[in-house]
Order: sequence, then structure tokens, then C-alpha cells
Amino acid sequence: MARTISQNAASATEAAVAYLDTPAETDAFLESIQTTREIAIDTEGASFHRFVDRIYLLQLTARVGNAERSAIVDPLSAGNLPALGRVVEDPAVEVVFHDADYDLRLLHQDYGWRPTHLFDTRLAAQLLGIKAFGLAALLEREFGLKLDKKHQRADWSMRPLTDDMLDYAAQDTRWLLGLRDRLREQLERSGRLAWAQEEFARLEGTRWEPEDPATGFMRLKGARDLSRRELALLRELVTWRDGVARELDRATFRVASNDVLFDVARRAPQSREELGAIKGVPRGSLEGRGNEILGAVRRGLAVPDAELPRYPRAPRWDRDPEFDARVSRLRSVREEAAQRLALDPGVLCPRERLEAVARRNPRSLEELAEVPDLRRWQIDVLGAAMLRALREVDATSATVGNADRSPYRDE
Repeated sequence: MARTISQNAASATEAAVAYLDTPAETDAFLESIQTTREIAIDTEGASFHRFVDRIYLLQLTARVGNAERSAIVDPLSAGNLPALGRVVEDPAVEVVFHDADYDLRLLHQDYGWRPTHLFDTRLAAQLLGIKAFGLAALLEREFGLKLDKKHQRADWSMRPLTDDMLDYAAQDTRWLLGLRDRLREQLERSGRLAWAQEEFARLEGTRWEPEDPATGFMRLKGARDLSRRELALLRELVTWRDGVARELDRATFRVASNDVLFDVARRAPQSREELGAIKGVPRGSLEGRGNEILGAVRRGLAVPDAELPRYPRAPRWDRDPEFDARVSRLRSVREEAAQRLALDPGVLCPRERLEAVARRNPRSLEELAEVPDLRRWQIDVLGAAMLRALREVDATSATVGNADRSPYRDE
């Protein structure tokens, strides 16, 4: 049944937010916003609580004419939402997010949607040089609003949701369109709207790629530091832990943390007593599943030496003083421009892109444009200075090289 959500931070003149948890009520709301050209969306998952994350709540605010209509949709009971899919995939509709990456991945995973006209208020704020670009910080900066963060890690899969939780969730899109308006205006005034639009276009198609479960354990932080035998144990332990988490539909760290699995892999306990001596092993796991953990350890120890997993090493680059010199000069170009533009250097051009430019060592803007992932706006801002810096490094290297080849040099 639809119910009205109180808006503690809102003024009395602002429209109420409806909680929709039936297909009929949801369809009626979505029908009422079919003519919108701007819609703000936020999702609530439960990755902190559940094994497989999915959308447990959808917050919407759509601008229809001069009015805004807001709702919270319960996707567990509201159906497949094809009407909403038509709205968000319409290229004439701008879909507004704050930090779109995770929302886009969930929307694609659960519904297969691929919005193609995006505005990300987090990215916009970063390109404006705003240092505090979280949603709460931006709403306070632009509107003087102070949002309560107490439900940031709430379990949104629980039902029924409390009024307090729904009130919290409603805040995520209630002022997002107004924030978009202000940030867009600032982007236009600063001449950076085209920068933002290029970044927004690159968000299109964001999705999770299928993960190979056979190698997923290698991505745990610290895996590169284990021996090959310890990696074999870790693989078996992660397989056990993820299987239990899937069975219980519980976040993996709530079954056993990564740190505990690493300790078990290093110490390879042979008995319940040895396992229980490892700090952090959950009492429930020790009592109820201790034999399973020890079984995973035995399987890891039984892997033949020739079949032990090997951590993939990153490509090794031969030390190249000229490459290092090019990176250093490009970094100086970036730092100078970042200071002039009042931008974070990493936002202006991340380190890996500087290194890609240095490795390619382009001679023209056309060659610079061929560097993977380098944006057009970055070339406009930095391109000419980058090319000058690279030419200076090459000239210095040539002078040093000629001196080394002098006929007067002692052999």
C-alpha cells in the first residue's frame, strides 16, 4: 500500500514522497511521469549484508513540467518496472545520479537497462574543483541542508522498512535535480560543461563483467604476498567461505573476513585446537563448520607442487631513464595546470594516463589523441604543454647522448 513519507528536512511547501510497493500503484506513478525529460535515480543495495547484491529500493524524482514528483519504489513487490525502463533508456531523458557507477551496474544487472543520457553530480563537482564532493557535503554547500547519515549501512533487504529508513532514503533524490541545475550552471560559467559531458558519455554501458570464480581469490588484497602453497590454501578457503555465504545469503565477511582466511592459509591448522587459536575465527564457524575449514586446508595442502597457483605478475618494464624523465616533466605540466584551474591533479589527469602518454611519446596532437583513455578535454587543456615538455626531454637526451659519444671521451 502506498504511504506518504515525512520529509524532516524539507519545508512544508515541498511535495510529499510516496512509498510504492504494489504493481498498480507503481504503474500509476510511472504513467504520471512518462513525459519527463529529467529524472533523478538512486538505488539501495545490501552488499554489507547479503551475498548477492541487488536493488532493494529505488528512489525517483522526476521533473514534469514545472513540478517535481518523487517516489520510493519497492522492487521486491512492484514488479519488473518496464515503464521505468522506457524512461531511463530514452535518449531524450537526462538521468541524474550522484556517483553513477554502482547504480548503473545494479540497474544493468537487475533489469538490463542502459541509460544513454547521464548527469553525475559527483563527477560534475570534481570537475569544478569542489573538494568535498559527497552528496551530503554538496547539499549542505548548495542548499544549507544537513543530512542524517545514520542509515548508511542499513539492511535495505529487511521488510518492513521503518518510516525512519524511508525518510532517510527519500533524501537521496529529493534535491538531486536542483543540485544538477546548480552544478550545470557552474560548469557552463567555467567553460567545463563539455568536459563533464565527455565524462558522462564514458559512463554509458557501465556494467559488471562476469568473474571467473577460479581466479577471484587472486584479487584479494595481500594475495600477491603469499607463497604458492599458501595461495592454494587461500583458494580452497575462499571457495568454502563463498559457498557458505551463498547458502546463507550473507555477505562474505560476515562468514569469515579476508584477514582470517589469510591467517588460516599461512598457518595451515591441522586440528580444531590449532584452528581455534587463530585470532578472529568466528566461534560459530569453529563449532558448526570447523571440519569444513580443516577440509579446505587439507585440500590446499594436497595440491601437487606442479599444480600450485601462481600469482600473475604485472608486466615488467625495463628501467628507462628517458621514460622516467618524460613522466616527471608531464607531471610538472599537470601540477601547474591543476593549480591554475584549481583542480585536483588526479582529476585533471590520473597517473596512469600520464604514463601512457610518456610511453607513447607522441609528436603531434593527432598522435596524442591516440593514447588510450585520454579525453579530448584533457588534450585541449594539456596537449600543447605536454608536447613541448616531451620535446624538451628528447632534446636534453639527445644532447647527453652526443656528449657520451664525444671522440674526446676516455674509453
